[in-house]
Amino acid sequence: MLETVERDTSAHPHWSIIWLHGLGADGNDFAPMVPELIRRDWPALRFVFPHAPVRAVTINNGFRMRAWYDIRNLDLNQRADEDGVRASMAEVDALIAREGDRGVPPGRIILAGFSQGGAIALAAGIRREAGLAGIMALSSYLPLQSTTAAEITPAGKRTPVFMGHGSVDPVVLPQWGAASRDKLQALGMSVQWREYPMPHSVCAEEVRDIGDWLTTRFAAP
Repeated sequence: MLETVERDTSAHPHWSIIWLHGLGADGNDFAPMVPELIRRDWPALRFVFPHAPVRAVTINNGFRMRAWYDIRNLDLNQRADEDGVRASMAEVDALIAREGDRGVPPGRIILAGFSQGGAIALAAGIRREAGLAGIMALSSYLPLQSTTAAEITPAGKRTPVFMGHGSVDPVVLPQWGAASRDKLQALGMSVQWREYPMPHSVCAEEVRDIGDWLTTRFAAP
């Protein structure tokens, strides 16, 4: 089981948000956002911020850092190491199962991520037999696109998605995010897409939009 940083908004959480960090960061990266994000009328939440394993990353000259998968080159279709992606998907499934053991079923779990973390959130979330309450991918893209149509589940197709991206992102190009959105929509998924005048980061407007989207998720039957 991955080590995690956790933040509960109150006792006995009814919902969980599992939030995956980006390349080279760790689970502490997005924890400070919790006070900015939460709203008074939300249910009790548990935020789970796991630490990715440490591995060599090819595009960074083999330097070892926390990464959800190896990045082999900058071409979108060859970017993600499939074995690494699938191993991280299994790690995420284990975290989701642990939330179930703690009383939060998949239907009350949001799987979120930034950059590499968002790629794993998308890849894992749409392949689940037991669907999640939502998937959130920030400044990210859909990996394993060649196998997505064959592997997406009916529950995965029904899972709402939020994607936010910077219009001047030099790391994960906005056209990669938009192409991923189009791929998911072509498979019948509901994707809320928002673009912001920012680089590879998160801005206050995006935090507000995330909060609005989460409010809708918490209110869903």
